[in-house]
Amino acid sequence: MAGAAGSVDHLSAFLANADLPVEEARLTAEIARRGWAGTVTVRNDTFALLRAGLPDGGEPVGVAVVCGAGINCVGVGRDGATARFPSIGRISGDWGGGAHLADEALWCAARAEDGRGAPTELARVLPAHFGLLTMRELIEALHLHEIPGHRRHELPPVLFAAATAGDRVARTLVTRQAEEIALLARVALERLGLLDEPTPVILGGGILTARHPVLHHHLTQLLTDHAPKALPHVVTAPPVLGAALDTLDRAGAKAGAYGRVRRAWG
Repeated sequence: MAGAAGSVDHLSAFLANADLPVEEARLTAEIARRGWAGTVTVRNDTFALLRAGLPDGGEPVGVAVVCGAGINCVGVGRDGATARFPSIGRISGDWGGGAHLADEALWCAARAEDGRGAPTELARVLPAHFGLLTMRELIEALHLHEIPGHRRHELPPVLFAAATAGDRVARTLVTRQAEEIALLARVALERLGLLDEPTPVILGGGILTARHPVLHHHLTQLLTDHAPKALPHVVTAPPVLGAALDTLDRAGAKAGAYGRVRRAWG
């Protein structure tokens, strides 16, 4: 999107929570109704991650998996076909993302402390992160909103640190996350007929860009075993880069424009 209101030719909006095609269509209609641009494209922001990780001027073919607060995957094939998942949460079959990992870590730690679950260092390090001594104290503080719910998002790094230190329960959660990421990528590649072709697999979102050793090693090995032609690549640039590149694609921009955009946002 460029220029003053009324002079914009095209607007590309890649939005979080635009998870379903029907949501993209409704948002497209609403933005078009406001007259912000001559034409409008709305897509889920995972497509922006994909575009940001693909080369400029080439065929836009590849798969992207984002694992940040949530988890999602999209892919584009050689015929323009797409592979995607609703990625709404457990009701759509999803497992993982930072929020989910935080809840799983809390669940395991609570059960370890009260005797229902396997022993884990998480029962000590999770409450310690908030200056508390026991899971009972942490559970009460979260339930009574003495610790705001949004602070659960601070817990995944604690989980990953425990996994790196060798805690069995923490490692089980982290390896499960790697399995889910690899599975999303493999299924998307299969749907698009790309499993047997060298294909970029773009990885993004805070969980993946942190390159936690246990997660990254296990994920790399799984992709090697189950999608050996996949070409994984971690992208740290913000999704807005992909939105800008998509707009340049549609405008038929010259090569120099891509370089300037990547330098600004990459």
